[in-house]
Formats: sequence, structure tokens, C-alpha cells
Amino acid sequence: MRPGGQAQFIATPLPPETGTSLAATRAWALDRLHEPLTRADLAAHATTSVRTLTRRFHDETGLSPPQWLLHQRVIRAQELLETTDLPMDQVARLSGFATTHSLRQHLSRRTGLTPSA
Repeated sequence: MRPGGQAQFIATPLPPETGTSLAATRAWALDRLHEPLTRADLAAHATTSVRTLTRRFHDETGLSPPQWLLHQRVIRAQELLETTDLPMDQVARLSGFATTHSLRQHLSRRTGLTPSA
């Protein structure tokens, strides 16, 4: 004890980094954008609960897992539209959209552009 009854301050080091980043799970998901992915799929890959995944995903990206996936799918569709001559239905499928209509809607909503633009 210090004078005046005050306890001694002992500095304790920060715990070691536990590797809680979801970077590996995001990379895994990027390789599978063409597949239907759920929060449960992402949580299973990250070996965490859906609730923890959702919280950590938001902390790291600022988005929920579905929002992040949609954003990445729009980016993938843009890349394919700009760099290939693939038909729209194939671009939609490779980007993870069920239909060309869905691709058009999301691309227009996110970018303000149509696929042909």
C-alpha cells in the first residue's frame, strides 16, 4: 500500500492479439460470391456464432454481412461488365445474383448506372 491507503498501481501489458479479424472469412467469401452465402455460412467459416460474427463484421467493415456481400457482388458485376463480353445472365450468376433483373436493380441502386452504361 502507498501512503494514504492508496493501492500500488501495477502496469499490466495488453493481452496478445488473438487473431479476431474476419479478414480470412471475407477472403473466403470473395472466392464464393457466386454461391448463396448466409450469415450462418460465414459464422461457420469464422468458427463463431452468428451474433458474434455480425457484431465483429460491423466493427471491421461498418456493414452487416449481407450488406457487405451485396456490395462485393455489385463490385464483381461491375468488374465483369467492364472487362469481359459475358452475357448479362452469366455476369449475374458469377456475381451471385439470382437473376439479371436483380443485378440490374442492385447495380442501378448502388451506382446509379445501368449494366449497359
